[in-house]
Amino acid sequence: MKKTAIVSCYFKNNYGSLLQAYATQKILDDMGMENETLNIDDNIDFKKGKRKYYIAQIFNFSFIKSKLGMVKLKIDKKINKTLGENLGIREKKFKEFRKQYRLTKPYKTYEELTKACNEYDNVLVGSDQLWLPVNVVADYYTLNWVPDSINKISFSTSFGIATIPEKYKDIYTKFLKRINFLSTREETGKNIIKTLINEDVEVVCDPTLLFNKEEWMAIQQEEPIIKEKYILCYFLGKNIEHRKFAERLKEKTGCKIVSINHCDEYVKYSDKFADEMPYDVGPSEFLNLIRNAEYVCTDSFHGTIFSIINNKTFFVFRRYKGNTKVSTNSRLDSLLNIVNLKERILSGDEEIETVLKMKIDYNSVNKDIEKFRKKSKLFLEKALKVQEV
Repeated sequence: MKKTAIVSCYFKNNYGSLLQAYATQKILDDMGMENETLNIDDNIDFKKGKRKYYIAQIFNFSFIKSKLGMVKLKIDKKINKTLGENLGIREKKFKEFRKQYRLTKPYKTYEELTKACNEYDNVLVGSDQLWLPVNVVADYYTLNWVPDSINKISFSTSFGIATIPEKYKDIYTKFLKRINFLSTREETGKNIIKTLINEDVEVVCDPTLLFNKEEWMAIQQEEPIIKEKYILCYFLGKNIEHRKFAERLKEKTGCKIVSINHCDEYVKYSDKFADEMPYDVGPSEFLNLIRNAEYVCTDSFHGTIFSIINNKTFFVFRRYKGNTKVSTNSRLDSLLNIVNLKERILSGDEEIETVLKMKIDYNSVNKDIEKFRKKSKLFLEKALKVQEV
C-alpha cells in the first residue's frame, strides 16, 4: 500500500490549525491511504530557520507590530494569575485533542527527515498559512529536504500574504518548481504561483471543508454544551466595534453572548461584553459551540468555515484594515466568493435590523460547497494516484 507523510502545522494552539491537521489525516484515511504526520516538535533546523527570519525582521516595524499582541499575551498570562490558569485549561484541551493524530517519531534535523522519506511514496504539505516568509526561510514547509524521487504534493497550502517580498522571490520560485502537484487555498495564492513560475494551479478547499456537518459529529458530543440560546463570539483580533456589534445583536434578539476569549492576544473588553466565557474548550467543544449557536460573530477563517458547514446565521468581520502586509483577509474573500456570501463581511457599525434581514440561502450554498468538495477531492486523488492503489 502507498504511504503518505503529512507536513502540517499540528502543534499550534489554535482551533483552525488543529482541526485542519485532523481533517488532512481523515481524508487520506477515507481514501484508503496509509498516512502519518511528521513530528518536528524538537527539530533544531526548523527552529534555527525561524530564529534567522525573526532576527532579520528586527527593524521591520509592521512585522514587529503584528507580533506585539502575542508577546503581550504571554506577559499577561504571567502577571494575571486567573488569566494564566484559564488559558492553561484551554491548552490542556488542545493537548488532549492532539492524541488523535498519528505522529511519527520526532525528527531532529532535516537530514533525518530526508532519510525517512525512503518510507514514503508521497509527502503532502498543507493547509494553513505554511508559505508565509518566516516558514519559507525556515525551509520545512518548502519540502526542499524531500528527495526528487518522492512525489511532492501541496494541498490547499496558503501563502498567508497577497504579495511576495522581492528579496524572497527566488527562494519561492525554486521550491514551488520542485512540487509535483500544486494547489492553494486562495485566489491570491493562485496568482502568486502564476506570477512566479507561470503555472495555473487549482484553488481547493481547506481540509476542514471536505467534511459535512454529520461527519464532524464524530469528534463532538451530541448534547449542546450551552443550553440557552446564545450568540457565539470568536474573535482573534482586538477590534472593539466587532464586540459592540454582538452586544447590539444581543439587545435585539435576547440571546446571551458566549465568547471564546484571548486566543491570539488579551483584549480586556472581551471580559466585559460576554455573559459566559468558557475556557475548557478544545477543538471538539469549539465545534459543538458553533453547531448549537443561534448566531456566530467571528473574524476567523475557520470560524467562518464551520459556521457555513453547520448552516448558521453568521457575521464576519475583517481582522485587518485593508491589504496590509500582515493581512489575511484574502482567505475570507476567496471562501465567501465561492459560496456567494460576500455580503456577510461587515464593518461592525451596521444596523442590526438591516443585517438580520440578510437571509442565507443554504440550499444554494450547500450545493456550491459540495461542488467545491468534489473538485478538491479529485485533485487529491489524482495527486496521490489513488486509482493505482
